Amino acid sequence: MTTSPSNNEADKAATEDTHILSRTLWYDTPEDVNDQAHKSELIVRHEWSQFQQVNNQGGRANCQGNWPTFHQMRLSQFLTWRLEMLDSYAEDLDDADATGRNLLTEKYARMMESTEPERYHTELEPHMPKLEPERVKAQEAVIAQQVAWARDFREHFPKLGEAMRVLTTDEDVIGTTSFETYLRGELGTYSNRTFAMYAQMIVDLTGAGVNLTEETLRLTVSLGGFSSLEEAEAAQ
Repeated sequence: MTTSPSNNEADKAATEDTHILSRTLWYDTPEDVNDQAHKSELIVRHEWSQFQQVNNQGGRANCQGNWPTFHQMRLSQFLTWRLEMLDSYAEDLDDADATGRNLLTEKYARMMESTEPERYHTELEPHMPKLEPERVKAQEAVIAQQVAWARDFREHFPKLGEAMRVLTTDEDVIGTTSFETYLRGELGTYSNRTFAMYAQMIVDLTGAGVNLTEETLRLTVSLGGFSSLEEAEAAQ
């Protein structure tokens, strides 16, 4: 097990089966990588189960029937997490089930504070867990760093960047949610315990000069069958 991010280039190596990684951002032993992959897979499947219960105005969304894309995108995110973070978030999901909450419903509801503010404040906010001001401030610091990373990634890989969400909240419209707003919605669903671990990871990656967007997208394209971001960029 490693306690800091491994060197950029090969932490993302995949075998011929692109769902089996030889190394990840934090781990380079088969035992740890397999444990991370297993925990990540269980989380993605738990999220998918909650996602199926999200009720959308106007009916079921197309993305709720697209397991392959959901699996690829969410798995690539969780494969950048430390094991203790995965355990903590898995507990968040279990706690939500036990108390009648749905973290995926809450995530998309929180996004509507930007995309449909009037509806959010009148219909949704009264039923949402309230975040303390210190928590909101800490989230905004994380978001600012991740938006900067995403912007840098787009500059280096413009074609891949073009396929991503629009970047900032000021670009939100109904039906189009930015990376910034999506992240804000997601972070707001984490328990204080999970968020503290996540925020520390961002601090650690910043100190190590590692771009989390790049690491996540490297895994995404690897799971899609590409050997590198450069190959994926050239294929666009």
